[in-house]
Amino acid sequence: MRLLITSIVIWLISGCSTVSMVDSYQQKQLINAGFERNHLTLAQDGELHYWQGGNEQAPVIILLHGFGGTGMTSWYETMQDLVVDYHIIVPDLLWFGDSYSHAPATIESETSAIQQLISELRLKQVNLVGISFGGFVTFDLMIKAPEVKKAMMLASPGIVFSDADMDAMSERLGQTTPEAVFVPQDKEGVRHLLEHTFVAHPWYPSFIDEQIYQTYFANYLEEKRSLITTLPAYRNQLEPAEFRDNLPPSLLIWGENDQVFPLEKGHEFSVFLDAPLIIIPDASHGLTNDFPELINQMIRDFIK
Repeated sequence: MRLLITSIVIWLISGCSTVSMVDSYQQKQLINAGFERNHLTLAQDGELHYWQGGNEQAPVIILLHGFGGTGMTSWYETMQDLVVDYHIIVPDLLWFGDSYSHAPATIESETSAIQQLISELRLKQVNLVGISFGGFVTFDLMIKAPEVKKAMMLASPGIVFSDADMDAMSERLGQTTPEAVFVPQDKEGVRHLLEHTFVAHPWYPSFIDEQIYQTYFANYLEEKRSLITTLPAYRNQLEPAEFRDNLPPSLLIWGENDQVFPLEKGHEFSVFLDAPLIIIPDASHGLTNDFPELINQMIRDFIK
């Protein structure tokens, strides 16, 4: 928060974009911590951009972000903490940040891109940690990628969500469709989404919302909507009997007061996976930004 306030003051003096300044600062800090920014050319004529850092002989952790923002904006503090002891890889999922593809905008395309990254880096074993939409990608990789050793999903219900659940979520968040929730069309939509995602959304001047929208939301709107609207078809084609007994060990983390995916979906998914569920009291949906130290420790405890 101090960084944001300082950046606002500098913005008022210089006329620079506060969001761009914060983004640039965080990138420099990650580079100072030993991270490198790389990209992979995909088979589908696209690019997957990712951060990589840490000891390449240490256990690999791939961190997958949620809707909006990038890998860095979701995992900035976690990256700096875990890089000391692990080999950390943080991609921007397709159609977020600088990553894109000409493949259909679906979970399967996201999964394929991460599988290509695992193959390119010749990773024999990986541990996955995904939040929200990144948790959906994590679950699909648990099914399809034999390299996955362990998986942690934060506030993400995998297969146990229905069309009625999605409609109820839209109504709770004051929208008519799920894609309207996650793919805001303007700065007001951004403010609405953020206020319903974090425990205590910090105050900042309203002009910042437009900067956030232009930086993290405005690009690839059609593809982002497709990622949401194709989720029911993805769910319907899965046959649990074909994979349920072969999934790697997993752990679920949920906020007690999650408005996006209520805690009851966490309990249901926990039963489906036969996996432990850790509930964070008074937490909402944006767990990695609201409780980074706690999440970092949970990741360490699970991976060791």
